[in-house]
Amino acid sequence: MTTPSPALAALSGAPIGRTHRRVLLIVSAMFLFDLADLNTFAFAAPAIRAVHGFTVQDVALVTAMSFAGMAVGAVLGGRAADLLGRRLGMSAAVAVFSAASLLNAVVSTPGPMATARALTGFGLGAMTAIAISYLSEVTPATHRGRFQAVTLGVGLVGIPLVAFTARGITVSHPAAWRWLFVAGALGFLLLPFVLRLPESPRWLLSRGRAAEAAETVRRFVPDFRGGQEQDQPSEPAAADRPKARFRDLFAPGQRRNSVVMMVVWAFALTGFYGFQSWVPTLLADRGQDFARSMTMSAITTIGAVPGAFLATPFIDRFSRKHLAVALGLIVAAVGLGYGLSTSTGAVMVFGVLVAALSQAYIAVLYSYTPEHFPTALRTAGSGLGNGAGRAANIVAPLVIAAVYTAPQLGYVGVFAFVAGAWLIATLTVAFFGIDTRGRALEELHGRPPQEDPVRPGSPSPTAAH
Repeated sequence: MTTPSPALAALSGAPIGRTHRRVLLIVSAMFLFDLADLNTFAFAAPAIRAVHGFTVQDVALVTAMSFAGMAVGAVLGGRAADLLGRRLGMSAAVAVFSAASLLNAVVSTPGPMATARALTGFGLGAMTAIAISYLSEVTPATHRGRFQAVTLGVGLVGIPLVAFTARGITVSHPAAWRWLFVAGALGFLLLPFVLRLPESPRWLLSRGRAAEAAETVRRFVPDFRGGQEQDQPSEPAAADRPKARFRDLFAPGQRRNSVVMMVVWAFALTGFYGFQSWVPTLLADRGQDFARSMTMSAITTIGAVPGAFLATPFIDRFSRKHLAVALGLIVAAVGLGYGLSTSTGAVMVFGVLVAALSQAYIAVLYSYTPEHFPTALRTAGSGLGNGAGRAANIVAPLVIAAVYTAPQLGYVGVFAFVAGAWLIATLTVAFFGIDTRGRALEELHGRPPQEDPVRPGSPSPTAAH
């Protein structure tokens, strides 16, 4: 066994400094545009239906195609970032979803709208998979969870921002829905800042670029004195090792982690977006007038912003596995309570609770997912899990539409379905999840950094558990 890398040891144990804070600011801004763009169609849909005659099935189609794009983007973008780098991957993702958002503004029929949303989803899915992996790689072990929670919390401001903007401009002028998508294209302004982010030292080392890795670590840890001679892998040299392949995610030792993350993401996002994407439309169709339904759905999104920050004091202090189980059970219960509520006050209270607690859960999941994969497969693995969730949401909107229109199920049936999805995700973590709290990424995978990337037949990444 080789000696652990001094550069990565310094990075894992570093105090939070200026470069960490800059990374936090830029990635948070990326998530602000990401989550705003992701939710734009949900809040534009009532106006689009009013102006262009979209049916519930049309809304389901467009929503499903958005998730199809996200699934493909998460998997392909994640794999590309393992091969080409985290910084280039994030920059390309921002460019794609910003351009596609502008395209959304100039279409108005179901087919072209679905295509435009699929392209937007591709960029959004790629960005999420890469960004959560990047954060996990450049953040000290004791702050990995908090950084993910803070970036998500800042990003979540985009949801009520879109909700109240939609409420303000579409109630009086429904045709103004196009400006919501134009605003999403402002993500282009982030590109110069993303391109100047430091590359992940872990990724650089996994590619055999030890001198660059050491220099980048010094951007995070100014007093680090290591260099190429200390961080050059011994045997085998990084350039001579077999390259990690996508199918290695299902090699012995890694297969369980990959499958668990796929199942958890699939059912958690089915529950999450089953609620988030359909609330405005369902409220409008349940008898609320257009303005009132938009106001109610916008107010419920306010809970999302403090929800992610709610996880900040606990996410690095307690087991992320146990936090995910507790939060998942609570979200399932309050989601069902929302569906059973008949008064406006109860709908608002349960709606805010679902928004807040589900976002706390997502913050935990953002932290938990990259920890399950070695460096050479980290964004691919994160993309696979995230992509499975988005793929599930290709089918879920169609199922929800069928449940909603079924005579014996309807509105309450939708929220029973949502609660069941949360319950399955929770039980998967409870029985098959691993504990990753407070440990260096390399320690989690039973090998020092120089032994990354994983290869078929390599030691189990869960052996340390």
